[in-house]
Amino acid sequence: MRIGIMTREYPPHVYGGAGVHVEYLSRELAKRAEVEVYCWGEQESPETNPNVHGQQPWSEITEGTEGKFKAALEALSLNLTQVKALEGIDVVHTHTWYVSMAGFLARKLYNIPFVLTTHSLEPLRAWKAEQLGTGYAMSSWMERTAILDADAVIAVSEGTKKDILKAYPEIHPERIHVIYNGIDLDEYQKTEAKDALIKHGVDPDVPYVLFVGRITRQKGVTHLVDAIQYLPKDTQVVLCAGAPDTPEIAQEMRELVAKAKSINPRVTWIEAMVAKQEAIQLYSNCAVFCCPSVYEPFGIINLEAMACRAPVVASATGGILEVVVDDETGYLVPFAQDPTTSFPEHPEQFAKDLAAKLNDLLADPDKAKRFGEAGRKRVEAKFSWSAIAEQTLALYEKLVAVRS
Repeated sequence: MRIGIMTREYPPHVYGGAGVHVEYLSRELAKRAEVEVYCWGEQESPETNPNVHGQQPWSEITEGTEGKFKAALEALSLNLTQVKALEGIDVVHTHTWYVSMAGFLARKLYNIPFVLTTHSLEPLRAWKAEQLGTGYAMSSWMERTAILDADAVIAVSEGTKKDILKAYPEIHPERIHVIYNGIDLDEYQKTEAKDALIKHGVDPDVPYVLFVGRITRQKGVTHLVDAIQYLPKDTQVVLCAGAPDTPEIAQEMRELVAKAKSINPRVTWIEAMVAKQEAIQLYSNCAVFCCPSVYEPFGIINLEAMACRAPVVASATGGILEVVVDDETGYLVPFAQDPTTSFPEHPEQFAKDLAAKLNDLLADPDKAKRFGEAGRKRVEAKFSWSAIAEQTLALYEKLVAVRS
């Protein structure tokens, strides 16, 4: 079988969970089949498996406008480019709306099965209008068109499946298949190394709360920054946060961190998406990892932290409920959701509730260690990439057999 994987992100250009998912899934699938990866970039590896084809959006668009809708136009142009040469591909599998129309078109032009993994849903991310401007209407149309046409839709959690059925009630539930994200258990392991901490200005001798993720409304990092005022004044907080969605949210983050530092000078902001091995050191040595997402179909960062034996304090939303076990591998913090924005209806209370659970684990290192050990056991039992690749390949084979 020859599998065509369509993605915006692929190493070395990975900034979110979807990119991590594609990297490891394609690697595992390549142990069982031929894999062609079509991504956004200059990557090229014609003699390997997976065989990677990096491509760029049309220059007429990239160089022709600075409107916020530019990203949506670039995505559509790249989708048209990606379907030019798919002869011999048996099944096409897309990841995120950025490449969803490539799968839609491949199904029509080559008469091959189209599988779509949704890592998030545009109707549930109203804040994307801040990033994409009027292009949000276009990204929503691309996602909707592709999801309604796909032969199979993969949801990364049971919560995501419910969200898909709510956002797109026209889909028959049998077309949606739940296959979790995974973790490389050999790569993500607790390490005693601390040179990355020192490099980034983190005091390795002082316990710290850790955040790792993009600066976006979805990841809720601003709520953690708001929670700093409710933590003990000597608490070290490390914000490994980069890739802001917009200049506006980057400036908002800068102002909030400055305010937090005026209260607690032990706040360290690493303004970058750090290398994998550096992230593993940060996870391994933290006192507690915090994931304050307001919308999270899965939350692969929680798997990474748990694999490194870090206890987790996370928001009780979406797929996180299927990853973090409350009072066993960490704490889940509920919040009332504003129906118009999907943000916490009472953000100050959410910040206080986050702080309360963080304080609980900071004050009880034995419990934190127990949670961390339980987290490692959980990822070993449920989230290996080999099992996830087998489930995905079985779905491909079923669809190809039906089409034959």
